[in-house]
Amino acid sequence: MDETLILPSFLQVVQAMAGQWRIILTEDLPISLLHFAIGLLGGVLVAMPIGMSMGWFKMMDRISDPLVELIRPIPPLAWIPFAIVWFGLTHESAGFIVFVGAVFPILINTYTGFRNLPKVYVESAKVLGCTSDRNLIRYVAFPFALPSIAAGIRIAMGIAWMCLVAAEMFGVSTSGLGYKIWLYYYLHKMDLVLLYMIVLGLVGLLLDRSFRYVVEERLLKWRVGLTQ
Repeated sequence: MDETLILPSFLQVVQAMAGQWRIILTEDLPISLLHFAIGLLGGVLVAMPIGMSMGWFKMMDRISDPLVELIRPIPPLAWIPFAIVWFGLTHESAGFIVFVGAVFPILINTYTGFRNLPKVYVESAKVLGCTSDRNLIRYVAFPFALPSIAAGIRIAMGIAWMCLVAAEMFGVSTSGLGYKIWLYYYLHKMDLVLLYMIVLGLVGLLLDRSFRYVVEERLLKWRVGLTQ
């Protein structure tokens, strides 16, 4: 068997990068980031309100929890046939698979953050005049739950990035980093397969570090003194 089919050499990967980097930066990466953004943004917009409602209102928790726990164990890739039927081979189709992977970590962490709010915080806020649910959520519960929500979004980003690659590889998209991995595998160009795997890892690392910088160094900067 050709050794390059087992594991391409470092030099082969470098040569592949020299001939492919423009296509990666101008065609494949933007498409994958678009799919990722659609799914992650949708996950945040759907999961946070539901998680907040479930964590704050007991009746909402009782109604929604069985449905959430029924759908949550279903692997995101199991939704690929429905994604193709509903959206076709479009950006929305790939974004939907990313959404399924991202929505539940954010929902569960948001719910947990709200449920763990100490009752004394709520009672103190009521004494100071913050009596409506809206104000209690805005000024007490949400700031308290924000670290948990941020952790959920970070977890969701990792899962969403993996779901994105799998969705593109298994026919939901006709472009993107994951699609190219599958394409070059069929063409037996393993140097390009490994190159795209490296790009996926580097982009995933960059996304995680950027999120951590924005959240930990900016949004949650007030927590630094408590963790050192």
